[in-house]
Amino acid sequence: MKKTIWSLMDNRRGSVNQALGVLNALNDDSFEIITKPVEYTKFAALPNWIRGRSLLGITEASKQLITAPYPDYVLSISRRTAPIARYIKKKSPHTKIIQLMHPGNSGLSEFDLVAVPEHDKNKKTNNNIHYITGCPHQITQQYLAAARAEWADKFSALPKPLTAVIIGGSIKGKHFPAEDVKALCRGIRELKQKIGGSILVTTSRRTGAEAENIIKEALQDIPQYPYYWGAAGDNPYSGFLACADNIIITADSVSMCCEATGAGKPLYLFVGGDKWLTPKHHRFALSLLNKKYAVLLGDNTSASAPQPLNAAAEIADLIKKL
Repeated sequence: MKKTIWSLMDNRRGSVNQALGVLNALNDDSFEIITKPVEYTKFAALPNWIRGRSLLGITEASKQLITAPYPDYVLSISRRTAPIARYIKKKSPHTKIIQLMHPGNSGLSEFDLVAVPEHDKNKKTNNNIHYITGCPHQITQQYLAAARAEWADKFSALPKPLTAVIIGGSIKGKHFPAEDVKALCRGIRELKQKIGGSILVTTSRRTGAEAENIIKEALQDIPQYPYYWGAAGDNPYSGFLACADNIIITADSVSMCCEATGAGKPLYLFVGGDKWLTPKHHRFALSLLNKKYAVLLGDNTSASAPQPLNAAAEIADLIKKL
């Protein structure tokens, strides 16, 4: 008989992608996966110690989906979904609740499994916490093969090797400084001079017009396939991961970096100066560098292709053992 697992899916793309990675790894004949869409009210911003084990902070429509019969497992994907999982556990003690990312101190011991990135080891720990490198994602060999089939022809005329350049931007109120943008462009040019070929360059919603203008001007003479945030047409991000021979990526997005490591390509990590990344991002970058999943862009070290990194399968195996 299949065991049921509810996945509490909110509107936060990064968290949803992590959950989908775990669910894809769980997708076998032993589980029935049911998605429970979660929409928030203004009360979702309250601390979890106030929300407690309740449905406070979600809409009436969402509450109607959280009713008996309750499942065997619940996958909670963020701090905001943690009170919902605890509410289900209160109503159904046999239900095992799994948390992706640290839920905060309130009710931490109630979870059967909490998968926490190593860079969050500074937060409260407990014996139900399992530390992972990075975060789960959906970048599998099947994903890459499908993307390669879709995009390879579009890049075929470019000189090889192809280097994907995946650029984030401002984080947590910290601006992406122009000096860092220029340093990134210098690193891209230096690597290009060393290995030749072309670049596949893309920016994100957080990059901003100022940074994009610097990038466009600095890289305009390099053979490239550009896709800047908001451009018309299909987003080639999956094709970049699948078809690139090397990847350069900024360290401001844990999810984005982990997806890049999942491609199993030589990875060059840009961290910038001391005005941009948070301490958490620096800890994460160090974990990738120390474990040889990436090398620092600009330090004259050549990256090699590591084993793909994806915590999704690791978390799925732990869920199966609960």
